[in-house]
Amino acid sequence: MRGKASPQFRLLLDYGPLLVFFLVNYLGHGPALARVVEATVAFMVAMVVAIVTSWVRTRHVSPMLLISGALVLVFGGLTIWFHDDRFIKTKPTFVYLIFAAVLGFGMATGRPLLQSLLETAYPGLDATGWRKLTRNWAVFFAGMALVNEAVWRSSSTDFWVGFKLWGVIPLTLLFAFANVPMLLRHGLQAAGDLPPPE
Repeated sequence: MRGKASPQFRLLLDYGPLLVFFLVNYLGHGPALARVVEATVAFMVAMVVAIVTSWVRTRHVSPMLLISGALVLVFGGLTIWFHDDRFIKTKPTFVYLIFAAVLGFGMATGRPLLQSLLETAYPGLDATGWRKLTRNWAVFFAGMALVNEAVWRSSSTDFWVGFKLWGVIPLTLLFAFANVPMLLRHGLQAAGDLPPPE
């Protein structure tokens, strides 16, 4: 039977591995590449732990967590194998583009994919609200893919790692909160969850 996960537990699953990545990189010693490789190993382990913990506690793993976890393992493995941090730096771009494409495809085909993922998080939201929310997140993810590319290509590894924590998370939270007035106009009865950043 599927257990019910609290919003705090879901946030820990979504953001915990990213915080592990940041802390290991920040506390590590040596050149930037060595630290980011160590942080990538820790990130991969933390993602596996998050997925297993989600399954053990709730008998469910969200598609977003699965996609993020799979890409962390693939791009993290490439980073370690080739000792090249460009792989882990481009991983968020692919995650964002996949999310944007999936949501865009759902809108184009009339399938409420975001609604099926987050319905319990947004009780009372009407069909128009779901369409607008899906559109907004699709545009946001596409924009974040461009931002990630611009940041990693024009700055140091340390700046990029810091931006993931001090830039991506606040941007995601601000964007989610900016949607609340629209959601309330379309029947939202309670505050909802946030899709994870990458």
